[in-house]
Amino acid sequence: MVAHLLKAELHCHVEGAASPELVRHVGARHGVDLAGLFDEQGAFAWHDFTSFLNAYDRAAAVFRTPEDYRDLTFAYFSGLAAEGAIYGEVFISSDHALASGLSYRDYVEGLAQGIRDAEAATGIVGRMIATGVRHYGPDRILVAAETVANEPHPLVTGFGVAGDERMHHPRDFADAFRIAGEAGLGLTVHAGEFGGPESVRDALDHLGVSRIGHGVRAIEDADLVRRIVEEGIVLELCPGSNVALGLYPAIADHPYRRLQDAGARVTVSSDDPPYFRSSIGAEYGWLSRELGLSDAALNQATRTSIEAAFVDEPTRKRLLARLPT
Repeated sequence: MVAHLLKAELHCHVEGAASPELVRHVGARHGVDLAGLFDEQGAFAWHDFTSFLNAYDRAAAVFRTPEDYRDLTFAYFSGLAAEGAIYGEVFISSDHALASGLSYRDYVEGLAQGIRDAEAATGIVGRMIATGVRHYGPDRILVAAETVANEPHPLVTGFGVAGDERMHHPRDFADAFRIAGEAGLGLTVHAGEFGGPESVRDALDHLGVSRIGHGVRAIEDADLVRRIVEEGIVLELCPGSNVALGLYPAIADHPYRRLQDAGARVTVSSDDPPYFRSSIGAEYGWLSRELGLSDAALNQATRTSIEAAFVDEPTRKRLLARLPT
């Protein structure tokens, strides 16, 4: 139903995009014990947000060399392109590179090679957003910002914070976001997922972001929705993730359409697709079938994604020129 639509994705964690098959393959390359990581059907085994984070970290730990990371981004971006995507951004984590024994530079260059190879093979354009991990604490997030600012890479064009939103206050990360912003990076932050609307409001007050990762809980506060509309904040919505993690019982209950109808700039992404049995094509399909979004509305989501993408203006214009008018 949506295979003919051009698509774009702004919110996907690169380690969280690794399929079980790729994790098993790379794990075998390094002799990693993966017992208990998969369920009887071969999918990742988890049952709540905490166990999801644990499974995520175990799977991420198999990636240890630039070649491993090249294989990861090549597989992810090639898969996006196969579903009609022309652009994608992935969240990367210097903390995960450090845990794997890689320097930030080697980690990024491995990821970048996969992005370049996927573009050469399919035409898809990709960029990276460096992130700090919220539950690692403000000091580690500050180091992450300093690292990305001091070691620039042409494909690392944004900065953000991911991880457990229930820990720390956005004001604790203000210095990190200032450093990243002064380095010319686009700014986004996870908020309004497991934190309520006040999480989104605090992020807007303290971090100077142009985008909010998730932000879906803003729907619970009409004044906040009006602020998001007035300030042109882009919401990186991930319906499949929100349902899988229990925020909403079904896609039909997701407030994507209500936020769109209120005038918010909404986009659609898959977050950690193999964990949530999702993909960018599945997300567009669910919105079409379950929420009745028209092709025009889905095309607008893609256009909003490209307009909000952390890319140089010539690249943005080239991508926008591919979209239907």
